[in-house]
Amino acid sequence: MPDLADLAQLQQEHLDAFTRAGAWKPVAPEATGFCLNCGAPLAQGLRWCDTDCRDDWQEMDALLRKQGL
Repeated sequence: MPDLADLAQLQQEHLDAFTRAGAWKPVAPEATGFCLNCGAPLAQGLRWCDTDCRDDWQEMDALLRKQGL
């Protein structure tokens, strides 16, 4: 019977195969014309005003996903 490490390895191999095949891409938020973190106005196509806002947003997004929100 496989243990958790074996199952995790198998899952990672499947994820890698999907990624290589282009069948799976991470979900990215769409640009809104405003920084997704602080709300500052932005040029078309941008999502964050700087790397600090991007990093803060990604950290909060990861925390919310971990909590199932």
